[in-house]
Amino acid sequence: MLCYLCRMLKLNFPDYQFRFKSNENKPLIFDEIRKKFIVLTPEEWVRQHTLKYLISEKNYPKSLINVERELKLHNTLKRYDIVVFNRDGSIRILVECKAPGVVINQQTFDQIARYNFTLNADYLFLTNGLNHFACRMDFENEQYTFLKEVPTYE
Repeated sequence: MLCYLCRMLKLNFPDYQFRFKSNENKPLIFDEIRKKFIVLTPEEWVRQHTLKYLISEKNYPKSLINVERELKLHNTLKRYDIVVFNRDGSIRILVECKAPGVVINQQTFDQIARYNFTLNADYLFLTNGLNHFACRMDFENEQYTFLKEVPTYE
C-alpha cells in the first residue's frame, strides 16, 4: 500500500492528513462524509482532497455535503461526485472530480453542465486536482461567470 501512496500525485490543494488502510492488497482511504473506507483510485484521491478543501478552507459543514449519489438524467442514472447544499435544501455547489490525468476540456465541462440542468446548483466546481474551475450560474440570463475560486460558506 505504501508504494501505491508514494506514487499518488501531489495535487494543487493544501496538504491534508488522511486515514489509509489496505484490504485484499487494495489501498483504501477513509471518506469522512460517507464514514467508510473507499478504494483509493486517482479520482478518489482528487475527491478526498476536494472534500477536505471544502470543509477546511471554505468552511462548509459536513452535514451539508453529499458524495456520489445517483441522479436521473434523461431516463438514465448518473452519479454526481459532490454536492454541497444550502441550509434550505437547495444546491449551492455541484462538484465534478476527475483523475489528475484527465484533461479538463469542453467535454468535461459539458458533463457537469448537463448534471446541473437537473440539480440547479448555484455554483459549479470542476477539478482534476491540478486545475480547478469554478463558476457562478446565472439562470435568468442562461449563462455562467467563471470565478477565481469556490465561494466560502456564509
